[in-house]
Amino acid sequence: MIKIFASAILAAASACAPLAWAAHAFSLYDTPKYPPEFTHFEYLNPDAPKGGDLYLANPGAANSFDKFNPFSMKGVAAAGVSNLMFESLAISSADEVATMYGLLAEDMSLAPDRMAMTFRIHQKARFNNGDPVLAADVKHSFDTLMAKGAPQFKMVFADVKQCIAVDELTVRFDFKTNNRELPLIVGGMPVFSRKWAQGTPFDKIQLVPPIASGPYLIDKYDLGRSIVFKRHSAYWGSDIPARRGAFNFERIVYRFYKDDVARLEAFMAGEFDVVVEYRAKNWARMYKGPKFDSGEIIKTTLKHSNGAGMQAFVMNLRRPQFQDARVRRALGLALDFEWMNRQLFYSQYTRIDSFFSNSALAARATPSEAELKLLEPMRDQLDPAVFGPVPMPPSTNPPSSLRANLVQARELLKQAGWVYHDGALRNAKGEVFSFEILDDQSALSRIIAVYVRNLEKLGIKVSQRTADFALVQKRLEEFDFDMTSQRFPDVTSPGNEMFDMLGSKAADEKGSSNYWGLKDPSVDKLVTALVRAESRTELVAASRALDRVLLHKYIVVPHWYSATHRVAYRNRFGIPKVAPKYYQADPYVISSWWQVKDRSGK
Repeated sequence: MIKIFASAILAAASACAPLAWAAHAFSLYDTPKYPPEFTHFEYLNPDAPKGGDLYLANPGAANSFDKFNPFSMKGVAAAGVSNLMFESLAISSADEVATMYGLLAEDMSLAPDRMAMTFRIHQKARFNNGDPVLAADVKHSFDTLMAKGAPQFKMVFADVKQCIAVDELTVRFDFKTNNRELPLIVGGMPVFSRKWAQGTPFDKIQLVPPIASGPYLIDKYDLGRSIVFKRHSAYWGSDIPARRGAFNFERIVYRFYKDDVARLEAFMAGEFDVVVEYRAKNWARMYKGPKFDSGEIIKTTLKHSNGAGMQAFVMNLRRPQFQDARVRRALGLALDFEWMNRQLFYSQYTRIDSFFSNSALAARATPSEAELKLLEPMRDQLDPAVFGPVPMPPSTNPPSSLRANLVQARELLKQAGWVYHDGALRNAKGEVFSFEILDDQSALSRIIAVYVRNLEKLGIKVSQRTADFALVQKRLEEFDFDMTSQRFPDVTSPGNEMFDMLGSKAADEKGSSNYWGLKDPSVDKLVTALVRAESRTELVAASRALDRVLLHKYIVVPHWYSATHRVAYRNRFGIPKVAPKYYQADPYVISSWWQVKDRSGK
């Protein structure tokens, strides 16, 4: 049952149905944790001092930028712009699942028939140019993202019929279908001013600073080198409950480095303050020395409850060599995770075994009664194995071995028409089985090299192509690759983004997240069932059924995950005593930490 926590009655009328009780919060499945009179999220410190500087390195592989518009398709947006400058009508709670609280919106209301969601904008809400945030700006943002935004916006908002400015401060989203997640989706939509780069097509906006409502402004920038944000002295939201204790630094500075090696050297030299380390080898071998011994730099792991999601080598099913499931399964048998974990990862990782790893959403054992209810109507469309045990990633732990796995892989390839002769794996036409692995992270090169070595034992010819982030991103947007490494975002409550990631329509939408080119009516139906789930129980059943079907398709070679964030930082920051449950490390540091005056934290 969808629950809205009542706080006041909204007077505005709805064209499609009378409005229900207005609320300060909305939860898809549960009663919101924080009541109407709450003062702050418990994972923030409302008494945190404001001021000081936070120096960071460019996150991920993007070592430069060419635009300030994070919502268009082409180009690379500057680090920090989306998180620091743009706000939405509501904000998710980091210690609850599928729950949001008012941000730009003072309260919200779901129509009794659940076919519309209405928001009343906070009277104090202001853009960084001093203009009030109005319903017309929200409507402009929605219409613009749908017409000119990156393709994923069309997928995510596909079930939103329209956005209507009811009056100056009231905006209503009408829905096409009874999609249970839509209130959360529209509540999280980024809002920007109608005046931002007026006269310039939205998809052509490059280096025009956004007119938005967030807590920071762009102070200065140097393309390819740095960008500096300063806290907006007249930021409107400092004292609202959802922001109290958040975004405490006076300046946030991003410095850009060419690669991971340069980034790590710069951190050790004191050029920036916090690093989130994703390389097990670096964490085990590089984060030590006098500065760590003296306490000048702190090395720690931060626990989280995030689902691990999916990180994997992704096969592009648009390529003919990957269209047979037996071939895809064989490629998975060639990856020796256990050897990699011992020799390369210092035994710090766990193998990913689901598209929803480390969560209750992952398929386990055989289908439950609730799963069978979803799967049985599609039995003729599904691999019969779907109705049996869920497939687990191959292991090389005894009594298994890499040799035994490769023997099995060779048999699967033979069944698919690929036989080894004349020094290579060939099909009936004599064509060699070959493909390219595209990557933008040099740190993955040694991992790819080990995998390639095993593939070559099967007679498969593999080339590695490492390119800069912008080129790789462009090729991914065009689906111009054979195999690549991808990390899909963690989700605690999957919903409409699954259409962009797995839906048949998205497979033909350049710029979508359906990198594998998956087109399957049964997957479409299960994603629809997931999105329309009316309870957490139904969501879990739909997620597990979907996971089961995907795993039997073998469209990825799963990687590995860790249940902690590895963070090293200079000992000059205050950290809230209570940690959130569901969070990513970089945004957590930026939004929740603060600078202290001395090493004691005072």
